Amino acid sequence: MVKELGRRLRLARVRHGDGSALPEYRPWQLFSRSLFFLDLTGDAGDSHVYAVDVRHLAEAKSRSQHEKAAGKSPAALYRDGVQIHRSNLPAVFPVPGGVVEVATSAFGLKRMRFTADDGSERTLRPHPRSQEGLRARFGERFPRTSAVVGAVSLVVLLAALAVSLLHGAEALTRVPVVAGYVGTFTSPIHLPGWAKAAMVAAGVLAAVERALRLRYNRLIDTLSS
Repeated sequence: MVKELGRRLRLARVRHGDGSALPEYRPWQLFSRSLFFLDLTGDAGDSHVYAVDVRHLAEAKSRSQHEKAAGKSPAALYRDGVQIHRSNLPAVFPVPGGVVEVATSAFGLKRMRFTADDGSERTLRPHPRSQEGLRARFGERFPRTSAVVGAVSLVVLLAALAVSLLHGAEALTRVPVVAGYVGTFTSPIHLPGWAKAAMVAAGVLAAVERALRLRYNRLIDTLSS
C-alpha cells in the first residue's frame, strides 16, 4: 500500500518533455550520465524504443529558470529518440503496460526497472559505452571473474557494516543513561587510522561496483558506506 502510494506521488511529479532529441552518449560523460533502453509494444501493436537518460550531476533544486524551461531534469524519458517526459529523482515514468522506476543513491543507480501492470519486473538494458554497460559486458565476457568481484564487494560492505555497528554500540553505551540500563560495551575491533581510511575507500569502491550492477540493499549499501 505504501509502495503503491509512493509510486502514484512520483507519477504525479512527472512533467511533459520538450520534444528534444536524445543527445548522443559521449565518452566524457562516463561518470556523470547513465542511459538505459527498453523495447515495448504499444496498444496498437506498434513497437517503440524507450530511453531513460539520467544526469547524476543535475541538481533538482538549484537549476536556473532557463534550465527548467529547457527541460534539463535529472531524469528524462525518450520515445524513439524524442523526449516525452522529465522528472526529478526518484522518478516513475508511465509507459505502455506499466511504469519505469528510476532511483539513485550516493554511489550511482539503485533502481532502473520496468514494472508491468501484472507486477512483473525487468531491468532496462544499459548503453554499451556507459559505466553500467561496460560492467555488464565485463560480466558477460568473464562471468567467473565478475562473480568473484561481486562477492568481494559484498564481503567488503558486510565487514564495514559489522565494524560500524560495533563502534556504534560502543559509542551508545558510553551515554550514562544507556550505560545505567544495559552496561557498557567495548568493541573488540579497533583499527588504526590508516586501516579506517582503507576500509572507507574499499567500501566506497564496493558500493560503486554494486551500483553498476544495480544491486542495492538499504542496510548494506547505506550503513556500511
